[in-house]
Amino acid sequence: MHRSPTAEAELAAELAALRPALGPRFAAALPGARAAVLTRLWRALAHEPLPWIARREPGREGLTLHLRDGRRLHGPHADPYATAGYVTEVRLDAGAGGGAGGGVAGREAVHVDPARLMTDLAVPHGGSLADELGHSTASLALSRAGHASFGRHPNEWPAHDWEWEQRVVDGHPYHPNCRSRPGFSVAEQLAYAPEHRPRSVRLGLLPVPAGECLVSGVWPSELRDGERVVIPVHPWQAQHVLKRTCEEGLAAHPLMSLRTLALPDGPHVKTALSARLTSSVRDISVGSVTASAALSAFGETLAARTDGLLHTTRTLGAVTARTPDLAALLRESPAVYAARGEHVVPVAALATTELPARAGWLAEFARLALTVGLRLLELGVALEAHGQNLLVVLSASGAPLRLVYRDLADIRVSPARTARHGLTLPKLPERILTDDVTALRRKLFGSLVAGALAGTAGSREALRAALAAAVREVPSTADTAALCEEPLPVKALTLMRLSPGVSGDQWTELPNPLVAGEG
Repeated sequence: MHRSPTAEAELAAELAALRPALGPRFAAALPGARAAVLTRLWRALAHEPLPWIARREPGREGLTLHLRDGRRLHGPHADPYATAGYVTEVRLDAGAGGGAGGGVAGREAVHVDPARLMTDLAVPHGGSLADELGHSTASLALSRAGHASFGRHPNEWPAHDWEWEQRVVDGHPYHPNCRSRPGFSVAEQLAYAPEHRPRSVRLGLLPVPAGECLVSGVWPSELRDGERVVIPVHPWQAQHVLKRTCEEGLAAHPLMSLRTLALPDGPHVKTALSARLTSSVRDISVGSVTASAALSAFGETLAARTDGLLHTTRTLGAVTARTPDLAALLRESPAVYAARGEHVVPVAALATTELPARAGWLAEFARLALTVGLRLLELGVALEAHGQNLLVVLSASGAPLRLVYRDLADIRVSPARTARHGLTLPKLPERILTDDVTALRRKLFGSLVAGALAGTAGSREALRAALAAAVREVPSTADTAALCEEPLPVKALTLMRLSPGVSGDQWTELPNPLVAGEG
């Protein structure tokens, strides 16, 4: 069996010097972390339009992928909605012609390590992805090792909203780079990453002359210094990108996205953090700062059309020093939309707690989410409602009551649909605007159904049951019919990582659990 010791060994060595007590737990977590990342990679190999896969052949004992160079890759049947790490190994053989590597025909290699598998596949741009998979595996094992020491029972609900965010240990439920932390040392992961539950992160404060800044909305007086605007800076960004020393200022709690943190007095601050975490480099564009106030007001208009079922968090102020590397946004905490005794929980964190009558609960949550999502889609707005952007308000007993949506920067808006329903559009970025029905449905269905709902369900059968119960009670529209009858769109996350010269999202289709015989 192959092992890729590089990323794992490097992290283990750092850990031994920094936190030796975590070493045994890290080693124990590695097999499960490899399986978790391998499962996500196998999902991509089974369903994404990767040009070096000629065909896929399901059989009684699993799935065989026939590569264009004559090799074959064997693994279990792929459940595209599974979140448990059920793929513990795959087998790569040279096939009849010996394959690209020139091996002996019929010789088989068993792979348990996703990074080594990607290396041995020897596909274009696979080397850089293999490195990322190695980091993802090692960091996931570190996350699980640290989590094992917290000891909180899933029935014990957190007291603070940011504690819900820090319960998410495994990261993205379907991206092979689910826990990739390139450029972060072990010390930095432990100090800054939410899954390690640091007591707080001390943000830097960098004063910039007001004339050099673009401000949208209201930037608070406490973050101004005479004629200068004071921009909160993540300490990793200050050291590795800006290479500047900032005055230590705000103590804040890191949230799920790593670059967004909860301030003690409530608001959330989104910082520029130019690191590649899953698919893209994170920063805050000048355009997003420019559009933030208009988008925030538009979000309130949308929420008013949902009969109280949806709130959108307001952007209080945004600033940029006219560069994506130095910018910040201040946003309402979703917790402001919870009444006494209620909890506001990111959908990605739902799987970390025990919910009442889970199957029935999931159907009720799906009904709520689809009602809101489809209503807005009919109005002309497609939310990117994945498990990080979408939150649910739970009653004291755990019943789903309302939704909260944050970060409107990546929604899609149809001018034709909004005009038909009497919605006046503010000036929005051109990249957000489209009347393409396929693009609108991809945005919502890919994030909400194949993302948030599927990740909460954890399997094809659980998702099918929840959707089947929910769709009977949601608005009947052409979009609803497409949801029930057509394959589900989803971002081809691995193809995107293997296509560095292609800009924008790339897509694939997954079997629709509501359609008999698919999958």
